[in-house]
Amino acid sequence: MLGNASLLLAVLIGLSIPIAAALMMAALTLGYAYSPLPLYYAASEILWKVSNEFTLTSVPLFVLLGEILLRAGVAERMYGAVALWLNRLPGGLLHANIGASALFSATSGSSVATAATIGTVALPEILKRGYNERLFLGSLAAGGTLGILIPPSIHLIIYGMITNTSIPKLYLAGMVPGLVLALLFSLIVVIVCAIRPGYDGKPVTATWRQRFASLIDLVPVLLLFLVVVGSIYAGIATPTEAASLGLVFAVVLAWWNGRLSMALLHDAFLGAMKATAMIMLIVLASYFLNFVLSAIGLSQQLTGFVTGLGLSPAATMLVIIGFFVLLGCFLETLSMLVTMTPLVVPIVVSLGYDPLWFGIVMILLLEVALITPPVGINLYVVQAIRKQGSIQDVMAGSLVFVLSMFALIGLLLAFPEIALWLPAQVRS
Repeated sequence: MLGNASLLLAVLIGLSIPIAAALMMAALTLGYAYSPLPLYYAASEILWKVSNEFTLTSVPLFVLLGEILLRAGVAERMYGAVALWLNRLPGGLLHANIGASALFSATSGSSVATAATIGTVALPEILKRGYNERLFLGSLAAGGTLGILIPPSIHLIIYGMITNTSIPKLYLAGMVPGLVLALLFSLIVVIVCAIRPGYDGKPVTATWRQRFASLIDLVPVLLLFLVVVGSIYAGIATPTEAASLGLVFAVVLAWWNGRLSMALLHDAFLGAMKATAMIMLIVLASYFLNFVLSAIGLSQQLTGFVTGLGLSPAATMLVIIGFFVLLGCFLETLSMLVTMTPLVVPIVVSLGYDPLWFGIVMILLLEVALITPPVGINLYVVQAIRKQGSIQDVMAGSLVFVLSMFALIGLLLAFPEIALWLPAQVRS
């Protein structure tokens, strides 16, 4: 049954059927084939119940927030300021790509929005300053992945909702690993540029006076982070309410920069509606598929298969990690998150691991999926902005950054406190 379900889903996705439709078709087919009961009768109740989850309301709000920031001129000024401060490091603007992505991730909650926004600002600098194109493109695709790890992350919200894990604690757990991963990305850049000196381009020149003057351009992003994340930990707002506060602040920023207009709002709402429709369809279809898998006993079969291997908890975790890496090559990250979380988390908890810790490990595995071919969505986002050349360049430049993600996963396995220390301090 497990093999048939996996094969069916792989065939549907291989036929280029939209992910949400493939998940729903798989659910209906498996229910018809393996259940004596008409499971499709439960679809309306499940879809209605999930779509009424208050926590999910934060998803379109964060998406709209990112769309407004994309058009408000905040990213250009932020990128310019980061470039002035990081220009002296080996690799120059490659570090600015990563640093700006980390900062924007703290406001957007989306890897696609982060990669698209920073990519739009940074790509003109490749030819202007003579950077190695592949490494430059890879730094943008990899930097964009930080959007689902550094809070406020949409993926962490969905993981918390599925597993009944505290979203504020998940946000705290993601902060240190997010910063460590950004530093590891920069370390990769330094190492590559040391081995291949011609890969770093002409640096941005700036005086210390210019650098300090540019700090004003970082203030809006930091204030927005405090409004969204700070309001959660101050007990002022829930994640959904914090998203609405951040959205209002983003509109104020657009007005402050002289960009607020009906055209901007029209484009932002249109972009947010398209993205939200895609996300919600995937979430709803995945929830129904999870119901069918549980009803036909496949969830229990998977648990029995893994526990029946007789491996130690550490070895079992390595098997799970390898499975996610392989799955991430063929499945979109959001559908993978919603589909696999209910199946895998009970196994992980039974091994004695903290679901809070595993949430961060799982997000890192999803980040790997974002930049590994053939389905890595950030690769296609960067290539779409680039509008020339082959996507093979983006793929080749991104793969070196996967090493950083595996390194951080290894550190989390050896030292879980990297993710758990900050939530423990707040809890106490």
